[in-house]
Parts: sequence; C-alpha cells; structure tokens
Amino acid sequence: MRLQNAALGAAGLAAFLALGEAVPRLGLVKEEYFPPTSRIASAFADELSDGAFWTALGDTLTGWALGLAIAVSAGIVIGVIVSVVPYLREATASTIEFLRPIPSVALIPLAVLLYGSELRSVLLLVVYASFWQVLIQTLYGVQDVDPVADETARSYGLGTWARIRHVLWPTALPYVMTGVRLAAAVALILAITGELVIGAPGLGARIAVAQNSQAVPEMYALIVVTGLLGLLINVGARTVEQRALAWHQSVRGEVAV
Repeated sequence: MRLQNAALGAAGLAAFLALGEAVPRLGLVKEEYFPPTSRIASAFADELSDGAFWTALGDTLTGWALGLAIAVSAGIVIGVIVSVVPYLREATASTIEFLRPIPSVALIPLAVLLYGSELRSVLLLVVYASFWQVLIQTLYGVQDVDPVADETARSYGLGTWARIRHVLWPTALPYVMTGVRLAAAVALILAITGELVIGAPGLGARIAVAQNSQAVPEMYALIVVTGLLGLLINVGARTVEQRALAWHQSVRGEVAV
C-alpha cells in the first residue's frame, strides 16, 4: 500500500513538472513570467552552489527555530497555568479572544519601528503567530482531562505538580503536539513573510532581491526551496508527534492501518 501511494505521488509530481515545462514552451504563458521547469531546475542547481544561499537558508532556519521554541515554551507554560489556577481561565478568556485574531502581518510596522530589519523583527512575528496555535491546543487539552481521574488523584494525596505530570499532561499531550505541528508550519510562513516584507536576512529577502532584479528563474527556484523546506518541516513534525504519542490510541490506529 505504501509503495503504491509512493508511486502515485511520484507520478503526480512528474506530471506536474511536465506541465510546468510544457505550458511556457507552448506559449500559453510568457517565459519571462513563468520559466519552464528545466530553467527553474538549472537556477535551483546554481543556488545550491552559492554560499550566500546557504547563509540565507541558515538565517531563515534560525529565525524559525528560535521563534518556534519560544512560542512552544510560552504556549505550554501559560496554557497550563491559565487552566490550573482557579478562575484564571475565565479572567483571560476575553483577552485571548481579542488578541488571537489579530493577523501577525499587522505587527510588521511595529516590528520595523522596534527592531528595524534585524532578526528580532522576524522573531516578533513568528512568536506571535505560533504562540496562539500552542496555547489554544493546550487549553483544549487541559479542558479534556477526565474529572474522575483528577478527583481520584486528589483522593490519593497527589499534589498539584504530581497531578499535572500524571493526569493532566498525558491527556493534554496529543493536543499540544497538534499545536506544535501547526505552529511549526505557521512559524515558517511568518519567517519567510517577515524577511520578504521587512528585508531581514534570509530566503525571503533573497526572493525579494531576485524579483527586483528580474531574475525570474532564480526567484522561482527560491520559492521551490521554501516549499521543500515546508514539506521537510511538516514531515519532521509528524514524525516527532508519532514518536511522542506512540502510546496513544490514535497513533496505534495509524500504525495498525
């Protein structure tokens, strides 16, 4: 079954690449706006041999990783505290619902005013966007804790931290891992967006330079790199999620299927 799915995926990708080669060659779109796949592949190979490309890739991954780490840590800690402390969930509900829908890109002017085109501007956008993914999932996870199990733990004399470790955390972990997986993708999107708009060092800034200099094949090659990067991050996040939840029924069911 897996081999069949892999073969179908490879066939679909080959058809897509062939279509990308044929459309500009047949004159359906102008090559200066949409180069054939072969030219994009050649530009992609040139990028891989350029040291500046790897520096930009490292800058993007640095902003992504640091922002994601801060967002995940803050989201989990704040989510657990808000859920455990009496009445704090109700007291913060309106504030969370007010701040959460604010688009991260709306903070770009603030980020530029505070930090200019530095890495911290990208971190501000990444952390803000990713934080809510983890926080909301953590709140849902803690809310799903079985009250009977919690009361049983209390009756056995377990303290607050022991109940968090043995009752709350196992229940909330599947939700948390979903939040982390979503946050990983959102963090990459905001890292590239911040670099593209603000001009902070990274792949986004390199895409902007290629666009302004009319280096269209190089621009598409860099866009392909961001897509591949997103694919690798998604696969990596799912792998971590499956390993962290190897004991959970949902993952066992996937393995069995």
